[in-house]
Amino acid sequence: MEKVTALRLDKWLWAARFFKTRKLAAEAVSGGKVHLNGQRTKPSKEVKIDSQLLITKDHFTWDITVLGINTHRRPATEAVLLYKESEASLAKREKELIQRREERQFSHAEATVRPNKKQRRQIHQFKQS
Repeated sequence: MEKVTALRLDKWLWAARFFKTRKLAAEAVSGGKVHLNGQRTKPSKEVKIDSQLLITKDHFTWDITVLGINTHRRPATEAVLLYKESEASLAKREKELIQRREERQFSHAEATVRPNKKQRRQIHQFKQS
């Protein structure tokens, strides 16, 4: 069996489980959401070991180094072994995740509650007087 040394960028992103389909991966690369070695690129550009990738998806950013190439989509436990995320990127993403969680928690806490029947009567009575 021949050892693969390079793979299309969209296929690598799909195999590393950053995107559910190759089409979504290709659209992200074409849309400028993925940078290879600091530059915008095309989905057909080849990724090699030690390539630097900057991936932006759903308000999160990954700054990773490619450690391995796999032509097939494998389980998530194996997909994680294909790359190494920088410490700064990991810390920033965790901080954003915590911040989003807190924002979501507060936005639900402030949700308007509809008045019950008695409260509606009181509101109507207050407005009429």
